Amino acid sequence: MEILFVLLVAAVTFGLCFLVDKGFTKLFRSQSQHYSGLSVRLNKKYGAVGLILCVVGVGAVFAGLSATWVLTAGGVIVALMGIALVVYYMTFGIFYDKESFVYTSFGKKSVTYRYGQIRGQQLYIVQGGNIVVELHMTDGKAVQVQLQLQDADKFLNQAFSGWCAQKGITPESCDFHDTDNSCWFPTVQTEEV
Repeated sequence: MEILFVLLVAAVTFGLCFLVDKGFTKLFRSQSQHYSGLSVRLNKKYGAVGLILCVVGVGAVFAGLSATWVLTAGGVIVALMGIALVVYYMTFGIFYDKESFVYTSFGKKSVTYRYGQIRGQQLYIVQGGNIVVELHMTDGKAVQVQLQLQDADKFLNQAFSGWCAQKGITPESCDFHDTDNSCWFPTVQTEEV
């Protein structure tokens, strides 16, 4: 009986995650790049774990109301962590087509860039050995692409092809282009502070 209850809770949790994802997509993603089917997104585990944490946190809050304040406080913290994971999963993404891409992140307005607006890139290795390709744009902003994200390499390959087409150059003339070493664009020199 307990196993059946756990399976039911898991099914409801993943079902809610799916419905929230689809509902959010319909409400807030209206540009053509959103419907191209091409995107760089976080792994769906972020959203699922966030939703599970929310459910566990709310359950702990209700259990703590009749027990101790420590369980209630812990439940609130776990629920807030779950909400943060779900919001981060829902708000981050790079959606692209053959001509341009839309960069969305939490707390910032979505920005549409044409590939020709890429000035160059910088490589960073972050904690855990993950590689981040930071694309520097002509408006002075930077778009960070973590290579471990789903379909990041496909996006960068499309961005390079689009960049070459929009700049009027051939890929063969780009001696810096070396995908084995995570180099898609020329290296941008940053100013030291």
